Amino acid sequence: MIEIDAMFPVMVTANLEAVKAFYESVFGFNAVFYDAEFYLHLVSPSSGVQLGFLMPEHSSQPDFLRPLMSPDGYVISLEVKDAAHAYAEAQKMGLPMAMELKEEVWGQVHFMLQDPAGFRIDVVQHLEVSGN
Repeated sequence: MIEIDAMFPVMVTANLEAVKAFYESVFGFNAVFYDAEFYLHLVSPSSGVQLGFLMPEHSSQPDFLRPLMSPDGYVISLEVKDAAHAYAEAQKMGLPMAMELKEEVWGQVHFMLQDPAGFRIDVVQHLEVSGN
């Protein structure tokens, strides 16, 4: 068996500086590794959540990691304690919304933002659902 210490997505995008500024200012991530020509690694100091972003066409990477990644069909989910409060904060910051705040029958309140690379971020609060 292979033991896992952490898991994080690595997304291929061309604008590491804009992505870095977005995740630092909106969600409080820290850049623990940043090389504008290669790779950005972010860690949330409050939760330990990690995200990686890789520049396209980098010679050190295998061919399948060289093209830009399409943001369609991909979502980053970040869980929060209060989605309505997070939504109000996102609106105050004028962040681009991909989906307005809504409550789902399966026990979630969530909304979606779009980051500078075009990736959607599902900001989710899980509710207590009676009977579960």
